[in-house]
Amino acid sequence: MKRIMLKRAFVLILIVLNTACGLHMDEKKLLVQEIEIIKNAFAPDKRTALFNLEVLDGPSGFTMVGETNLPLAVDSLNNLLKEKGINATNEIKILPADELEGMTKAVINISAANLRSNPKHSAELATQATLGTVVNVLKKEGDWYLIQTPDKYLAWVNLGGIQLMNTKDIENWSTADKIIYTNTYGHAFSSEEAKNRTSDIVAGSILKLLSSDEEFYKVEFPDGREAYILKHEAQEYETWLSSLDYTVESLIATSKTLMGVPYLWGGTSTKGVDCSGYTKTIYYLNGMVIPRDASQQVHAGKPIDSIADFSKLKKGDLLFFGRKATETTSEKVVHVGMWIGNNQFIHSSEMVRISSVDKESPNYDSYNVGRYLRTQRVLNEDDPLLQKLNITKPIKD
Repeated sequence: MKRIMLKRAFVLILIVLNTACGLHMDEKKLLVQEIEIIKNAFAPDKRTALFNLEVLDGPSGFTMVGETNLPLAVDSLNNLLKEKGINATNEIKILPADELEGMTKAVINISAANLRSNPKHSAELATQATLGTVVNVLKKEGDWYLIQTPDKYLAWVNLGGIQLMNTKDIENWSTADKIIYTNTYGHAFSSEEAKNRTSDIVAGSILKLLSSDEEFYKVEFPDGREAYILKHEAQEYETWLSSLDYTVESLIATSKTLMGVPYLWGGTSTKGVDCSGYTKTIYYLNGMVIPRDASQQVHAGKPIDSIADFSKLKKGDLLFFGRKATETTSEKVVHVGMWIGNNQFIHSSEMVRISSVDKESPNYDSYNVGRYLRTQRVLNEDDPLLQKLNITKPIKD
């Protein structure tokens, strides 16, 4: 009898332990689900928002660890867990990281900084940022810094591509007079003799203005280097901003100045562009910041067409191409170009070129017409995904 009682007690203990373990695992599963809900709400696109969390299970309970640059998302998560009665220790790291010691801003210090998907030179080229662009700095790993560009893109840049700044430094930079380089490509020189070069320059580069004469602007780089730029190749930044008219004619003219520029995966400068880097650059040189990738640009602006009725299109509209949705697969946007009228669009494909949707045209692009998805209108559309430089000034400030 005693043996039977002991056996029953042992079985009862096992049942209690298994039940407790099951409840524990259910609570952890619920916690992970709530984190995913917040992530989908605040950081649906990992290219533009960082929210990497995980749940650790220890003797004292659950601990949330990881990092994010979205403090409001963490606040919302804490409130949600409190409402659900879920207890978890919060050890989430909020970026910018403390080890930056206040150097949470930077200005691009070379003509076109290559921004990588991971902190190493061999990593994929994610995008580029041009000289003078102000970026947010989130954390560092060796000589690499995780930054966020004015279009919210997250990527890694080597120390050689940026000048780190604190709050006072960036205020001085932002409030100083500037020039913007408007030629497609050129150089800054160490003297007015224009012989020795200080750096190459790409369209859209921004530098501090020190002085000017009839032929040159004397400028300063973010790291303090001084140089001279030919006056006819640039404009005073505020003058340029005030002259922006956001017209189709200006867009088309700019787009054709890049004819023949080579295709470069991740490129967003006049040295080389990918398809969405090209459309982004065209719009930037005409005073607008639009999303970085084609799959992001397709959500900006106003829908115009999705049935290949090209008669609806206006110059400056963006055409998107890729894989159409099926019963088992979703739509996938992989290419973008800009409509320039006369049944033609300009795009970066091997190089910047003009293609036609007209079957009778010698430059008919049967491949892209065959995978056409939709057209969006972004010029002068009211959309939080679209920024006008003369209003928000995201590049300069």
